[in-house]
This record gives sequence, C-alpha cells and structure tokens, in this order.
Amino acid sequence: MTVATPERYSAMLAAAREGGYAYPAINVTSTQTLNAALQGFADAQSDGIIQVSVGGAAYLSGQKLKNRVIGSRAFAAYAREVAQQYPDITVAFHTDHCAEQYLGEWVDPLLDMEIEQVKRGQEPMFQSHMWDGSTVPLDHNIEIAQRLLEKSAQAHTVLEIEIGAVGGEEDGHRAEINEKLYSTPQDAARVAQALGLSTDAQGNARYMAAFTFGNVHGAYKPGVVKLKPELLGEIQAETAVEFADVPGAHAHKPFYLVFHGGSGSREEEIAEAVSHGVVKMNIDTDTQYAFTRAIAGHMMVNYDKVLKVDGEVGEKGEYDPRSWGREAEDSMARRVVEACVQLGSAGKAMK
Repeated sequence: MTVATPERYSAMLAAAREGGYAYPAINVTSTQTLNAALQGFADAQSDGIIQVSVGGAAYLSGQKLKNRVIGSRAFAAYAREVAQQYPDITVAFHTDHCAEQYLGEWVDPLLDMEIEQVKRGQEPMFQSHMWDGSTVPLDHNIEIAQRLLEKSAQAHTVLEIEIGAVGGEEDGHRAEINEKLYSTPQDAARVAQALGLSTDAQGNARYMAAFTFGNVHGAYKPGVVKLKPELLGEIQAETAVEFADVPGAHAHKPFYLVFHGGSGSREEEIAEAVSHGVVKMNIDTDTQYAFTRAIAGHMMVNYDKVLKVDGEVGEKGEYDPRSWGREAEDSMARRVVEACVQLGSAGKAMK
C-alpha cells in the first residue's frame, strides 16, 4: 500500500494513538519538496502525511494562475503517481489551514469533487482537509465544522479542526502570542457535544482536533514559546470521563490530536504532547530551512561557477537546477527522518 485508502488512514491514526507515536505532516510546495518528503519517510521506514497549505496550493498551480483547486488537484495526481513507487510506506494527502475566506474557493470544491469520486466507486483525491477556525468565535467555528464534517463523511475523508489561536504567522495570517493560545477542557466539551468524538461507533476516524496549548508558527529563540502540553492531558481526561458511555469513546484519549507550530519545541514538550494523544504534528518551518539552507550552501561554495563572474562562462553542471536540487532534497529528507525519529513513527510503517 502506498497512498492511504480511507480505511488505511483510519487504521494509521488508530495505530499511532494506541502505539503512543505521531506522524510528521510535511508541508510541500513543489515536486522537489514532495519527493524530499517521500524520500525521508522511506529512509525512516515511516508512514506519514504530506500536505499543502492555502498558499502552497496556489503556488503549485503556477504564479500566473494562483488557483488553489488546480494546484491541489495537480499535486494529488503527481503525488499519487510517484508515491506508488514506495510500496513499503503509506502516505496520506492533506490540505492545511483553510480559513473561512478560502473555503468556497478551495476546500468546499475539493470535497464536492471527492464526493463525486466516491459515488463513482473511486478513492478521494485527499484523505483529510483542515478547517482553520482559529480566528472566528468558537460557536461559528463549530457551526462550520458541523457542515464540513457532513461533507467529509460523504467524501470518505477526515476533517481536521483547530480550536483556539496559534500564534505567529502562517501564509499571511498572524496571531498575537498571548493567553488566547490556550484551549480549555470546556472548549473541548463543546466540540464533543456538537461534533461527537473523533471516531464513530465502529472506530473509524471522523475528525482530528488541534487544541492549542501555546503553539506558535515560525521559528523563535528559546523562551519565546511557552507550551503547556499538560493541557492536552486535561482535555483528554475530562472528555473521557464526560463521554465514557458514548459509542466510539476511547478510554483515555477520546480525541485524535494535532500539534501545530512545533518548530523549536523542546523534545520533552513534544514527547509529552504525543503521550496525550497527538497523532499528527505539522512540520513546515524546519523543513523549509533544511531545503533552502542546502541551496544557499551550494551557491556560496560554487558562487564563481553558478555566476558568470568577470566575463567567464561559469560551470553548467553547478547551476543546473538538478545539481543544487538534489542537495536540497537530501537535506530536507534528512530533516523528515529526524522528525520521524523524534515522534516515534520511524520503523513503524504499517504492513
């Protein structure tokens, strides 16, 4: 198996929750970064998630088009074709951080297409989509989540929601680093009452929840980001007690949790978050840097070969995009392996 079916994706999430590990979810913006992510997962012998953001989807369609649906469809088609050559790992495709203003031009049309695919007996293009309601009131956030969850069920996909604000910047959206970055068990109870739990009575995955516990997008020096992963434990524990008799309830971890804004987090903070039921951790800033740092190093070392200095002709083999592209892919792949090891998914690819 290479690209997850809905059943396989559900099994992946359940295995991570039961096994106490999480999958790196790697943001990609090109075929090169996609190939780097696949290379990293294969090297780590880890299943994983590959995702495109609202900006990444537009970028994938080309600067002239900037069409998120076209970019997403092109990504999914290319990714499926290439991923089939990696038979020892399973990957899922995900759309990341769709705010309300982009629903009508991005995730809703994709879900509509996937519903039609399912009706024709096909697999959906993507295995999950994220609704980012972090900037709207909780009632409105949940109202939209309910609508999208109904469509997700028809499309055989999993919905990801975000409850609370994540600080920093992601694709042009900025949030302050303040007390709004911390969700509460009361927030979680409202989500569970409105949406049900993360799995249905048969144990199939329905949605994942990114409750915030001080998360911040981007890269920061130590001390700026103050994570409180113990909040996730409180959310899980109180929800488990309140919904203990609900079909599909898990004894200790009723929610499939997602960790956003993890760059620069301490290892013990990540480990504690995973122990409380985080099954997916977004990795973007660190892999962006790993990819670009290798390119910068190549250009610095070979500046007189990639530039036609003093009327010379340079060296084609060094400014050929494949030369520095291979270095960038290898560097990013190594960072993906590091994430798999840190999150515990390395060596656990499902058979």
